[in-house]
Amino acid sequence: MAIRFILSDYVEIAIAFAIYDKLEDGTFTGRIPICKGAIAFALTLRECQDKLRSTLEDWILLGLKLGHSLPIID
Repeated sequence: MAIRFILSDYVEIAIAFAIYDKLEDGTFTGRIPICKGAIAFALTLRECQDKLRSTLEDWILLGLKLGHSLPIID
């Protein structure tokens, strides 16, 4: 039986809703609209995806520490 972690599942589902844009200067931005404030900027799309995942994980942990409820995503 495989071990499942609810927060890992939450991150994967949230990342599926990410929106990425290429900016005029050639860099990238990524955001998850339902997770207000979860945004990242980077030189490449891959780096932006990695940074957004890390930002989302920090966003979740800080929100839980401060007693905020997480938005229902799926």
